[in-house]
Amino acid sequence: MSIAFTFPGQGSQAVGMGRDLAENYAEARAVFEEVDEALGQKLSALMFGGPEDELTLTANAQPALMAVSIAAIRVLEAGGYALKDKVAYVAGHSLGEYSALCAAGTFSLADTARLLRIRGNAMQAAVPVGEGAMAAIIGLDQGQVENACEEAGKGSVCQIANDNGGGQLVISGAKPAVEHAARICTELGAKRALMLSVSAPFHSALMTPAAEAMREALAAVEKNAPVVPVLANVSVAPLSDPQAIAKSLVEQVTGRVRWRESVEWFAANGVDTLYEIGAGKVLSGLARRINKDIATATLGLPGEIETFIEQQG
Repeated sequence: MSIAFTFPGQGSQAVGMGRDLAENYAEARAVFEEVDEALGQKLSALMFGGPEDELTLTANAQPALMAVSIAAIRVLEAGGYALKDKVAYVAGHSLGEYSALCAAGTFSLADTARLLRIRGNAMQAAVPVGEGAMAAIIGLDQGQVENACEEAGKGSVCQIANDNGGGQLVISGAKPAVEHAARICTELGAKRALMLSVSAPFHSALMTPAAEAMREALAAVEKNAPVVPVLANVSVAPLSDPQAIAKSLVEQVTGRVRWRESVEWFAANGVDTLYEIGAGKVLSGLARRINKDIATATLGLPGEIETFIEQQG
């Protein structure tokens, strides 16, 4: 069996996430305390008790989701499950790529929390609220959606932000252009063209100021080679060189999250099981739609982790 660990992105957050881990494991509590200290904020209280609208803010959701993923990793490690011995690759969806790199030892936990706070703030600040938008397009192929973006985005920004698989593509850019592209997609026969409730046009060229902020932040932080390769969002290539990883993370801010291709890459390179580490089950659902031959499971709750460790024997 060849395993890859995957780490969820924004949208997987929910009030109460991580609380069971904190209540059951000292290793998880230590993660949440370290993230709180690194950010100078009781983020764990917000994660465990809400309010939801504050947790959903990009600058909070990004480090919070990472913290839950790393808490699960630390519990696995305490149970004798070492990534470098057991896992072939790691990957994460957008911000989840930072969680994957923290799990693999490229960044320290405190640095990862601070990087994600910078990233969240910079992405929010890049475009005034209401000027950008994102939309989910269901049931069209990539070429059709690219053509719609091209037609709608003349003189503006409109591009595919996420290729999530299972016929789901997310477009991002200037609000009028995204709305226009969504209408074109509907006319082309999309099953759904749904405007998303997001605070900024992520993974589009409008995020260029945020990419520059991340270039500075990543240059200033200590980086180690990951103990297992990370499959990069933007290139769908396994990376182990810290400088190449930093460059890829900068490109990721404005570039496409190629998740469908990532799952297909795993299948083509011998990975037969994907474990989703942390909050929710979004990535597991996407993987099943992309390739039914890959087994999926989640490791985010105490029962799931205990069973997994017992099965590893």
